[in-house]
Amino acid sequence: MSYKYKSIELSKISVIGAGQIGPDIALHFAKSLYKYDIKISVLDVSSLAIEKAKEKIFKKINKGTESGVFKIDQAERIKSSIIFTTDYKEVVGSGLVVEAATEDEGIKDKIFKQVEALTDTCCIYLSNSSHMQPEVIFKNITDKSRCLVAHYFFPAEINPAIEIVPGRDTNLDITKLILGFYESIGKVPVKVKSSYGYAVDPVFEGICQTAILCLESGMGNEKEIDKAAVKALGLGVGPFTALNLTGGNPITAHGLDELGRLIIPWFKTPETLKRKVAEKANWEVAQRGENIELTKYREEKLVNEFLGAYFALSSYILDLEIINISDFNMICEISLVIKAPFELMNSIGIEKASHLVKEFCVKHKNFPFPKTLEQANKAGGWQLKDIVSEKIDQVATITIRRPKVLNALNLSVLMQIQEALEEFKQDASIEACVITGFGTKAFVSGADINMLAALKNPQEGYQNSQTFQSILNYIENYSKPIVCAMNGFAFGGGNELAMACTTRICKKGLPVLVCQPEVNLGFIPGAGGTQRLPRIIGVEAAAEILRTGKSISAEEAYQLGLVYKLTEGDLLEEAVDVAKKIAAKSIDIKIMPREPITNNGNPKQIDLGHLSKKIDEILTKAIYEGSRLSLKEGLELESRMFGECLKTEDMKIGLENFKLNGPKQKAVFKHK
Repeated sequence: MSYKYKSIELSKISVIGAGQIGPDIALHFAKSLYKYDIKISVLDVSSLAIEKAKEKIFKKINKGTESGVFKIDQAERIKSSIIFTTDYKEVVGSGLVVEAATEDEGIKDKIFKQVEALTDTCCIYLSNSSHMQPEVIFKNITDKSRCLVAHYFFPAEINPAIEIVPGRDTNLDITKLILGFYESIGKVPVKVKSSYGYAVDPVFEGICQTAILCLESGMGNEKEIDKAAVKALGLGVGPFTALNLTGGNPITAHGLDELGRLIIPWFKTPETLKRKVAEKANWEVAQRGENIELTKYREEKLVNEFLGAYFALSSYILDLEIINISDFNMICEISLVIKAPFELMNSIGIEKASHLVKEFCVKHKNFPFPKTLEQANKAGGWQLKDIVSEKIDQVATITIRRPKVLNALNLSVLMQIQEALEEFKQDASIEACVITGFGTKAFVSGADINMLAALKNPQEGYQNSQTFQSILNYIENYSKPIVCAMNGFAFGGGNELAMACTTRICKKGLPVLVCQPEVNLGFIPGAGGTQRLPRIIGVEAAAEILRTGKSISAEEAYQLGLVYKLTEGDLLEEAVDVAKKIAAKSIDIKIMPREPITNNGNPKQIDLGHLSKKIDEILTKAIYEGSRLSLKEGLELESRMFGECLKTEDMKIGLENFKLNGPKQKAVFKHK
């Protein structure tokens, strides 16, 4: 067997380097691709390194089995898919080679010379460098068009972020293929132009440098500085702890001086870091459960220093024009487990953020105030997007990209979609549109729960529903056909968005495609779900789905008529094809009726289990009375009924339970 992604067909992948990160890269490939019987070779010239890599990988797999992440047979298949070797001949037959060796130009050059002699011209070469430009790494490769950097982040088998860095000779189509390939196996890739350190590492290493400078200037000890950094930036762990966990002292020490030479002279390896490297020593950090106390004055000084550094570093990377702001905002948050920089600046106020950066730049004379931050200050904030738009033939595509929350909808996302559609409307060359989601797991996981939890009274609930409905009505009545490409499950508002489109297609074989889970949280759909679903699949079938919160598979959705087509091929390509055919009127699409449904029957008695009887009463009224009205009138009724939910105790109970315990624990409703 093999794994196919567009023109890439892989039966074997080689990972060269069995040190710190290579085994984790191999494990991610094995976890993602074992079902396709792909062989993953882990290669190193050191037999001891290979033994340690095998031990490390198998330990992680066994831990996954114990925790229930893997079934026993899955774990065995993952293990058996990995080959551990010191023999370079194992590279033969690889369609993809990922080098993860020491950050040394000579070593990387030697590796790829050997690889080039053993692989064919279709093999793609990736280097997991954290700093070096592809032009340097691949300078002696004959065909540089298939060479890129793929910068993984710790721990590589879990952290989804990855920077894809093409060189000046890299084929654009291959770059696009690699971006799509990594998305297809669960990563969140972003494209970064060739620059030393790329986009993220200068920020991480700059934060580490800031922490060490704070230590050297007596602003606190390692433990105190770590705590202040976590508080200021929302880090998962402080910078000193991160350096210990990743073994990052040597590479950071080297990287800082090179960043100072190639990017901005502010970067410079502190003397304390040089000593740590020479002594092969770790930083003194807090142990699990240890409580670190800081005086208010010290904490405030450290927090402001870290915020100033973070905002200055992030803005300066934008000055380099190597990555767009939305990609950078997203990848920082995911890769470093940190508050998204530009979103954070907007939230605290762009004037305050600018003031913190000015204070930082005054203190650090060789750090110039970033030009992009000047522009953002004048504009009143950073302009960020959660959607990605492009044009394929005569079809405009919109991808909702919020991977951290599985593409959950909020009003901002919907407004961005509407704004994009407004632009497309003016473009005569665009005949149709496609809306899809990022990744392979979720089209849209639902509406933003924090937004719903913030609603205080029936009027606010009614207004929230009306606002969402107005945008979905705009999509439904758009002047050009819109196809929804459901790349994964569509829950709640995701399915409501899909139903507003002209038609829907999805991947064949999805065990869960659609669910309206609102009743589990103590409220009803408010963006058209109670009105469009009955008109598309019939009142009784819709009522069962809406009242029980049960999910349906792709095949069930197709049989019910909710989706037009199931596809085994490339979903986006299929959606574009369907959109073009609808625009050309070469296929007939069933249009959802807008008029009242006369044969809608009466609500059936169903076993509600733990669900709220009070919410079911409101929901059945919306479904059955709404179906007897025109769609416009029914949507108005739904908004009023959604507002009614805010009068109940059960909506408060449901939302609070979800926020505290997640979706798996059932809420204890009071039915009032």
